[in-house]
Amino acid sequence: MASHEGTTISDPLLPVITQDPNNFNSKVLSETIPKWKDQITVRGLVVSAVLGTLFCILVHRLSLATGMVPSLNIAAALLGFSITKMWIFSLSKFGFSSSPLTRQETTVIQTCIVSCYGLATSGGFGTYLLAMDDKIYKLIGVDDHSGNSTDDDVKNLSLGWMISFLFVVSFLGIFSLVALRKVMIIDYRLTYPSGTATAMLINSFSTNTGSEVAEKQVSYLGKYLSLSFFWSFFKWIFSGVDNSCGFDHFPTLGLTLYKYSFYFDFSPSFVGCGLICPHNVNCSILLGAILFNGFLLPAISKQSGAWYPSNIHDSDLKGLGGYKVLISVSLILGDGLYSLIKIIAISLRNSTKPKPKPNIQHKQKDEMFLKDRIPSWFAASGVILVAIVSAFTIPVIFPQVKWHIVLISYIIAPVLAFCNSYGTGLTDMSMLTTYGKIGIFVIASLVGKNGGIISGLVACGIIITSASAASDLMQDFRTGYLTLTSPRAMFVSQLAGTAMGCVIAPLTFWLYWTAFDIGSPDGPYKAPYAVLFRQMAILGIEGFSELPKYSLAMFCSFFMLSIVMNMARDVIPRKYSMYVPISMAMAIPVFVGANFGIDMFVGTVISYVWMRRSKKDAEDYGGAVASGLICGDGLWTIPSAILSISRINPPICMNFRPSLSS
Repeated sequence: MASHEGTTISDPLLPVITQDPNNFNSKVLSETIPKWKDQITVRGLVVSAVLGTLFCILVHRLSLATGMVPSLNIAAALLGFSITKMWIFSLSKFGFSSSPLTRQETTVIQTCIVSCYGLATSGGFGTYLLAMDDKIYKLIGVDDHSGNSTDDDVKNLSLGWMISFLFVVSFLGIFSLVALRKVMIIDYRLTYPSGTATAMLINSFSTNTGSEVAEKQVSYLGKYLSLSFFWSFFKWIFSGVDNSCGFDHFPTLGLTLYKYSFYFDFSPSFVGCGLICPHNVNCSILLGAILFNGFLLPAISKQSGAWYPSNIHDSDLKGLGGYKVLISVSLILGDGLYSLIKIIAISLRNSTKPKPKPNIQHKQKDEMFLKDRIPSWFAASGVILVAIVSAFTIPVIFPQVKWHIVLISYIIAPVLAFCNSYGTGLTDMSMLTTYGKIGIFVIASLVGKNGGIISGLVACGIIITSASAASDLMQDFRTGYLTLTSPRAMFVSQLAGTAMGCVIAPLTFWLYWTAFDIGSPDGPYKAPYAVLFRQMAILGIEGFSELPKYSLAMFCSFFMLSIVMNMARDVIPRKYSMYVPISMAMAIPVFVGANFGIDMFVGTVISYVWMRRSKKDAEDYGGAVASGLICGDGLWTIPSAILSISRINPPICMNFRPSLSS
């Protein structure tokens, strides 16, 4: 599942081998399966913490820049396996013996890494938590007659309360759905495509062919990681102290198009994202950039003073910001609600069908999966304990939020977590942000102006973290089912990774927060969805009456367009439906700008040419190249942040201005 803060896009599977994972059964079942306690190792936890930190840094960079985060599960499994192998090899050189690395230990490591960096995505650092801060409050525009009129609905970010909040809310989804693992994995045989793809990769490590491919993948990853890192360093040299300096603001398509954010900014991260994401996603983003940033928004801005007041900030809901919010939300909600209804319909249809009868291979796997049970009383006790602690703790952290609002959110969250997990199992699509935005709107309108914004954002956080943890848990259970890993070991690993993430995700975010101007419309980390989430809460309080002229008509029009495009993809033949744009992807450039869409389109062109020249190589190594580009660019953030904190500025400012006419 590849996700970004404002929407979610189905994951392109990156299998090392394309056979059904069941083909490994005869070999797997002949092996001695370690006891569940032996599948969790000290070295595995250390590797998970190191890689969890790395992936948190990468996720923060992507989510703060564009709000989009591709799936990194495959990269987590590959790096976890490779680093643990190097650990074992290094110790053997010094005469120390180590237990061999099993597929079960690799699965547990991957689960722990994903649980850790998952909180960098669902923890709200680029969305609902950041939306509470005074910087976003002032950026939107303080208006005495609007829902953003009082600083009572502000909660400035600090490490202490962010860590405490995540510890309180992040375990609900894990405890609430662990008792349903048998229903989801065995009874309904949900596929969880990303979890299956990860299992295929891990299982392949035990084959000669898979081992050879894995070595080459690591080589590709290391090569492009180094290239990306040093390119990012080279770019930094020319970036000066002005936000308009450097390759990030290179007018590659001319100064006229640059004014509308159409330029290639030489970002390895977004080129890597383009390599990973499907072609229709990348093309949809570029199409959205052309339609909205190239035509519609410039046309609306010319109506300043007629359709909306000319003396307000572009982020204000009563001005251009209102059009941006409603256009993007209409496309995202139309796509999300259509997908939700579709998933419910598929679920109801599947519930009337007889359950598939397990074959011999399934029976053997079922026995292994049910061997180490997680007691239902333990899961229920966890849910009750988390709810009680939250009802007392969250109102202390956020005085605007009353205890009954917390309990209402905790009643809604497990239901939505189940829906999200079930839908992910069917389609590999996560509806996190759709559920979160609905939570914001409902709770904010329920509470009103006295604390409605913070209450809505907190409710959104409870829903998103619960739904995210639940779907990740079931994806990992599917991986564990296919690799014969103990569910108890997986559950403990999920708890350990989540606990790590509650500390690591805020700490790595704080690196960005102290070193860079997060949220600046002219900076590299615009955090576009923080503005969107706060404006959703304001919209819940005010309703539609304060919006600018014709904005509600545009909302209805693009909402219907999103529904029609989704229906078209389901109705028309596959050979034509693949060319229908994805409305969620089209909505991203409305807030972010067109430049990253051009970067991703470059990535998709590279991927397309590579697939035409050698499909097998592209399938085997494309994910490793993409991960290397993303990781190298993300790793440069660490020295860049240290230099910024130390007040060491880049030596050169490369800038471009129109030449003076003679």
